[in-house]
Amino acid sequence: MSPTEDVDAYVLRLRRQVRAAEVQLRDLRRQLVQAEKQADEARNLNKNHDRGLPFAQQSKRLAVLRNIGQEQGYEGHTNGTEDRSQYARSKRRWPLRKEEYKRYGRQLIMPEIALEGQLRLRSCSVLVVGVGGLGCPAALYLAGAGVSTVGLVDGDTVEESNLHRQILHSTEKIGMSKVDSAAEQLRSLNPLVNYVSHREHLTPQIALQMFDRYDLVLDCTDHPTSRYLISDTCVLLQKPLVSASALRTEGQLMVLNNPPRAAGDVTGGPCYRCVFPRPPPAESVTSCGEGGILGPVVGVMGVLQALEAIKIIVAGIPKPFDADRNIDISTVGREEASDASAPTQDPPSLLLFSAYTSPPFRSVRLRSRRKDCMACSASATITRASLTSGSLDYAQFCGVVNPVSVLEKDSRISANDYDAQQSMLEWFRQTRGSEVYGAMTDTIVDVREKVQFDLCHFDRAINVPWSEILADDEPLKRALEDLSARRQITVVCRLGNDSQLAVRKIRELRRRGGAIGSVETDDSLVMDIEGGLRAWTRDVDPEFPEY
Repeated sequence: MSPTEDVDAYVLRLRRQVRAAEVQLRDLRRQLVQAEKQADEARNLNKNHDRGLPFAQQSKRLAVLRNIGQEQGYEGHTNGTEDRSQYARSKRRWPLRKEEYKRYGRQLIMPEIALEGQLRLRSCSVLVVGVGGLGCPAALYLAGAGVSTVGLVDGDTVEESNLHRQILHSTEKIGMSKVDSAAEQLRSLNPLVNYVSHREHLTPQIALQMFDRYDLVLDCTDHPTSRYLISDTCVLLQKPLVSASALRTEGQLMVLNNPPRAAGDVTGGPCYRCVFPRPPPAESVTSCGEGGILGPVVGVMGVLQALEAIKIIVAGIPKPFDADRNIDISTVGREEASDASAPTQDPPSLLLFSAYTSPPFRSVRLRSRRKDCMACSASATITRASLTSGSLDYAQFCGVVNPVSVLEKDSRISANDYDAQQSMLEWFRQTRGSEVYGAMTDTIVDVREKVQFDLCHFDRAINVPWSEILADDEPLKRALEDLSARRQITVVCRLGNDSQLAVRKIRELRRRGGAIGSVETDDSLVMDIEGGLRAWTRDVDPEFPEY
């Protein structure tokens, strides 16, 4: 090849290289423009992020980030769904379970509860002593609120007469343990809560061990003996106590031993003995079975117990201080709180409820701890040892009313014998005529209150309530003044207690002479039906109403 040809070939190669370089340069310039545009868009999107982005801009930003990521080698899915779920599973650690957010959401969004309050509820255990009219609604709302553990204490079984007010029980559970019946119903309401069954009556020997595993106690019992025992135990273990009672159409509520402090600490809340140093006379204590109870009344008081318990838990229960060991007793669910950081407590008060007054609620300010209280003062005589040893006789302290027994055996007639006597008199009426029958017929005096007499009574009975006889002799005198001195008087009541007292009163009036019959009247002609109308239903007439 000539020199000229060599030069021409070299020039051609250079031209081709220049053209290739120009093409590459144009491509690089295009890429540079595109990259600068994407960078500007990303900067603008970041600048507006804090002010919120419209949906279109959000999508645009995601596309920009995806394009940049793919150019950098990101191999994620184009829709991002799987990657986002993996991110959620790996990064999110919520303090409550998903079902808890859903279940408790309506109270979680309230500032009074919020997440912190719900976490305290979830870590707190509550003991409900008594699963009756008070305990049933209280346990229901505590379980619904999501406390960690609900303990249930009761040694009774479900009876038909419970069902109008004890709303955790049902007809098919008659005869079943109240604790088992309640736990079954509560589990169906909220299976996330732990339920502990104590199928026994509370006694001093087991109270300390039982209460020690719980953070808060609700007294839902109906007798002074149990109320004093529960309060004493809570003071010894430094547990807050929510106590309530209800009878007829009235109720009362107290939050006791709150804040929970050791005996002798004047900053602690008063106990039951501070409010009631001495129990009421035993004969004045009326049970629901004797005095009656309106279901919604006891329901209101039980719901209020649950409310007060929730308020105490959410505010934070201070840890108890053991003066003997000079250490804090760790209890699950209790708030780490010193005196400076402890939540402010409302002053102690007694809430009174009356369904038939307006307004139905009123509050009475309670005194602080008594300086001479047997349980919570510096001079307290009630100790753990005295409680568990049985040296504290709560029945003796409160007094127990034994069944009335003031009549001799021959002054009483059984329900069966009275039925036989009346059958014989009916035979005389049919065979000898009404004149003979009338002379031999007794007079039946029913000493129940009129409202009970109107429910059911013997056909020939006259009603003279024992409460009226106690107040004044005149109603009894008027009812019996025309009777013959030889006329038998049979007194009846619901259980055979008041009837004995009425028999003794009638005999006393007859001995005075001139008031009821003749002075020669034989005491044996005045008697009562042993066991009252309950025995009559049980032994003679099952169709006779029992209430």
